[in-house]
Amino acid sequence: MTRFETFFVWGGGAIFVLSLAACAYAYLVIWASPGTPADGWTAAKAAAINSVLFAVFAAHHSLFAREPVKRRVARVVPERLLRSFYVWTASVLLLGVLALWQPVSGIVYIVRGWPAFLHTAVQLLGIWIIARSVATISPLELAGIRSTSLSNGSNVLQVGGPYRWVRHPLYLGWVLALFGAAQMTANRLAFAAISTAYLLVAIPWEERSLRRAFGEPYARYQRDVRWRIVPYLY
Repeated sequence: MTRFETFFVWGGGAIFVLSLAACAYAYLVIWASPGTPADGWTAAKAAAINSVLFAVFAAHHSLFAREPVKRRVARVVPERLLRSFYVWTASVLLLGVLALWQPVSGIVYIVRGWPAFLHTAVQLLGIWIIARSVATISPLELAGIRSTSLSNGSNVLQVGGPYRWVRHPLYLGWVLALFGAAQMTANRLAFAAISTAYLLVAIPWEERSLRRAFGEPYARYQRDVRWRIVPYLY
């Protein structure tokens, strides 16, 4: 790997962490404020813009998983840098979503007293599930620093840890962390609802790609682990 490629890979890992930190800061700090009340038209316009912004980010995430798109990108990007290229693009798009996000004012609900601790516990559970899921599939691979390939046998279907409970535990953790807030502002709810709606739409596409990539082992995994995100529900 050349010096530029090394910089590109580790730079992608750095911007990946930065984008996640920016997302956490927006949710925990910026969107904790109810904001200034706005009229119905302003709120509707903000919701529409935010949906479009996230759709652009989501489209990249889904389209890049398609094999025809990967083959086209591979014509100009070396295979060993494909994962890092994807991470760079996704991270920049997420930062763009956060920077251009239109405030949605209002408080949906506030939970105080001991029930608030239950909400905190739900969020911490979500963060723990995310951490365990990332540890299972390798943080370096997720950040694009270490690539894997089916062709050399280094990519292995992960079915341990939280993947024994649901097929997409990262998404389960995401939903718990976002919807578990004791103070649910309109901004937080909008981000949680839009991102979760995308996950529900994207999962069938993602699973078809996994089925093509892993074949019968993934089909068997689907039969063994019935639930996609929420046990006994979905």
